Amino acid sequence: MRHRSNSRALYELLSSMRFAISLLTILGIASIIGTVLKQNEPYNNYLNQFGPFWFPIFEKLGLYAVYNSVWFLTILAFLVISTSVCIVRQTRPMLLDMRSFREHAKENSLAQFQHHDRVPCALPAAEAQAAASAYLTRAGFTARSNSRGDGVLLAAKQGSWSRIGYFLAHSAIVLICLGGLLDGNLPLKAQMAMGGKVVTSGNQLISDIGPESRLGLDNWSFRGNVFIPEGKSANVAVLNVQDGILLQDLPFSVSLKKFHLDHYESGMPKRFASDIIITDTASGKSVEKTIEVNKPFEFDGVMMYQASFEDGGTKLKLVAHDLRPGAGTDFPLEGAIGDAVKVTTAGLDHTLELGSFRAFNIENMANDQPAEGGTMASLEKHLGSGAKSPTKKDMQNVGPSFQYKLRDSAGQAREYQTYMQPIQQDGAWYMLSGMRDSPSAQFRFMRIPMDADGKPDSWFMIRRQLLDKSRHAELARRFAATAVGQMDASVRSRMEETTRKTLELFAIGGFESLGKFIESTIPEAERDKAADVFIKILEGATWEAWKLARADAGLPAISLDGAAARLVRDTLNATSDSLHYGAPVFFQLAGFDEVRATVLQVTRSPGKPIVYFGSLLLVLGVFAMLYIRERRLFVLIKDSGEALIALSSNRKSMDVEESFRRHRDGIAAALKPATPA
Repeated sequence: MRHRSNSRALYELLSSMRFAISLLTILGIASIIGTVLKQNEPYNNYLNQFGPFWFPIFEKLGLYAVYNSVWFLTILAFLVISTSVCIVRQTRPMLLDMRSFREHAKENSLAQFQHHDRVPCALPAAEAQAAASAYLTRAGFTARSNSRGDGVLLAAKQGSWSRIGYFLAHSAIVLICLGGLLDGNLPLKAQMAMGGKVVTSGNQLISDIGPESRLGLDNWSFRGNVFIPEGKSANVAVLNVQDGILLQDLPFSVSLKKFHLDHYESGMPKRFASDIIITDTASGKSVEKTIEVNKPFEFDGVMMYQASFEDGGTKLKLVAHDLRPGAGTDFPLEGAIGDAVKVTTAGLDHTLELGSFRAFNIENMANDQPAEGGTMASLEKHLGSGAKSPTKKDMQNVGPSFQYKLRDSAGQAREYQTYMQPIQQDGAWYMLSGMRDSPSAQFRFMRIPMDADGKPDSWFMIRRQLLDKSRHAELARRFAATAVGQMDASVRSRMEETTRKTLELFAIGGFESLGKFIESTIPEAERDKAADVFIKILEGATWEAWKLARADAGLPAISLDGAAARLVRDTLNATSDSLHYGAPVFFQLAGFDEVRATVLQVTRSPGKPIVYFGSLLLVLGVFAMLYIRERRLFVLIKDSGEALIALSSNRKSMDVEESFRRHRDGIAAALKPATPA
């Protein structure tokens, strides 16, 4: 008896509409999360986005792959069961109600209807029944009569098929959920739970990945990406699973003939498409197709979408400028995106890891204004953008750039982004190079000024002079001779010593070192004036360094004009920034041979046609429930000479009252005797 009670309670729960609505509510919330939070990304992306506290919490909840999580699929399964039980439970009573005319309704019950009225009936019972039946037929009702002791009841109905909307809508929910279950990678989850498949890291060659991390052609549902450089082919898709990847074998290979990329005038991508050749592995037959965004192509049950594009191994030609004090070696370097190039020239022991290349870049080139007040503020106006963070919007296409990491012998690495072409800012031209210590940080950019020839060569020459300690005495002597002239020798000597000390401080940490020295040695009231004096000394020494560098290089002398004075100031700014650049070498992009690659998303979704069919049923069901109106009209013709008319409707609407009045007046007119001609 206890068992039967528990079974009955379980049946009542599963067939409860409240239970089904609760499950639908949870699925709705989960779907919102899955829509807002990008799904199936590498775990490092989520760790950078949410931090070490929230990342493991969201991981345990399965929010990084909501639609494939165990709890989501379990809710789907329960919703299928619950809705199916609801359909089974309600089918028999609904079919009975649809077939029933309720011709045995009592007069007292009819009199309780919201819409009812009594009208006189002057015709004999047989004629009155015939007249009322004729009217009901004309009005589109199907009627059934029931003779009783006090008269005849005509029970009529129309729109009983509105109940079919219930079956269609609930069946649609079942089909849609079944489609979701089919596309939920259930076999893969079972294999991973039993240890049959193991995710592997993505930083290895595809050929080195073993069968324990590969999925066969019999896998009925998957969603992954295929990366194909121009002129190459691929026959496996990469599936991001948890914190690693799995490989999905495809029944065909895809070759990329040409990748098309069109841009707007601003440089933003306008259209990208892939000319591909698909070759069936079994038959060897090939099909050529162009895939664009929102124009997918299906082959052998696998749908292919144009997802994105990346670099496919562009070959770069670099010029390496040695930034170490006292060094002046420039040397060429070549490599392709994805390569790790050893840099061992001139005693260096580093590895250049070429990460990515972009031929077009839309960047925000605005900078913060320096803070007001304080000694550092007096120096900050001389800093380049490497010491500032962008907040204002000034979007520009700054041309090609490449991104790389420079790793030292201890394994420590910083990430850099360098632009090939100079850009104009504040009326001058600069070459931009950014640095960051971690992937989650923003790039801090250094601005290298361009000389009159549109090259950064002058900056490199002057910088070597400023940071070479063996040159400081000569630069101090030249500046003192120019600034003091034929004044007292002791004054000139003090100026030389001050200039040399200033150059030494600047060579250590740029303006930052100079600012700390001022704050530690000079009274607060005199710090701003002292900062201006030191800056003038630096500018004068930089001018002397420029002249000395040109003389050493055998170049003609130059005169100090407005353009030269600005280059001197910009050189100081960039040199100060370069001391915090964190790299002994600056890599300048001199040329490239671009190779593009397409990223196609490939999916096999056996549940998709089921979901589409369920969606169609849902639309039809909602349409039937909203627009097919069930109405029952009762006419009780009494022997006492009156008729009771009552109308019921499955939904209250504005036209029910008008419909009742129309039918009442029509029946009342039909029950009146014909007027003699």
